[in-house]
Amino acid sequence: MNSVLIRMDDTSYVYKGHSEDVPEVRAIDGIEYSFEEGNFVAVIGRNGSGKSTLARLLNALLLPSKGSVHVLGIITTDAKRLWEIRKNVGMVFQNPDNQIVGTTVEEDVAFGLENMGVEPSEIRLRVDQAMKTVGIDEYAEHAPHLLSGGQKQRVAIAGILAMKPNCIVLDEATSMLDPSGRREVMDVLRKLNRKDGITVIHITHHMDEAGLADRVVVIDRGKIMIKSTPKQVFSKVEEIQSLGLDVPMVTELFHELNLRGFRLPLEVLDIDDAYEELDRLLASRE
Repeated sequence: MNSVLIRMDDTSYVYKGHSEDVPEVRAIDGIEYSFEEGNFVAVIGRNGSGKSTLARLLNALLLPSKGSVHVLGIITTDAKRLWEIRKNVGMVFQNPDNQIVGTTVEEDVAFGLENMGVEPSEIRLRVDQAMKTVGIDEYAEHAPHLLSGGQKQRVAIAGILAMKPNCIVLDEATSMLDPSGRREVMDVLRKLNRKDGITVIHITHHMDEAGLADRVVVIDRGKIMIKSTPKQVFSKVEEIQSLGLDVPMVTELFHELNLRGFRLPLEVLDIDDAYEELDRLLASRE
């Protein structure tokens, strides 16, 4: 069993109303969950479910209204260790343009390190390694604002990687990208997780992306409703749909076929597995 990286203990977050006419909103409501080191976790939920609030609680961009969040044993309300928390849990946001600050890609990747006071020779090594890891080293001297959406998100990820985090949290970081850009970012995330052991927490509304994770957490109205492996989560087709979410297309197809009398497993997420199951079904009917 992996060690715990981030622990949420009875964590709640309330957005206060600005006036008597605007009620407070409990965006996160008593969540108990531990994110383990080395895992790839997808967090899904309909709009307004609390996904983005949860993401911001994980590296102290927001502090709990009740309960606590611990990062590597450090409580996020410890203001003296805030930089240490954010160094270990890097955030990548929805719009990469909001994170770009450098005039060239390599300047942008180096920005956080320069603020940390890292020696120039060490900055050079870390920036080169981070750019190579995410596959943007050939754009080192390019203006980042001229890159594609997927490339910009890879620049943002490289800037986080250069700080050597234990975890990367992505808050809907693929939602503004086209399919090609989404594939670019997901390929990088899978490589970072599988090869480098970096914990990835991916807040997403794309069910196919969630299917690539080790664990899926479904939240609704600030509460965790389901938490398990992707196959187990998406096999609960009707429950997932009742929460305003879709399931992967293959799973939905098998669910519809089952309703018509065919006996097919719902723990199927990709096309190759679907072909095998359909071949097995057809062979049994010959």
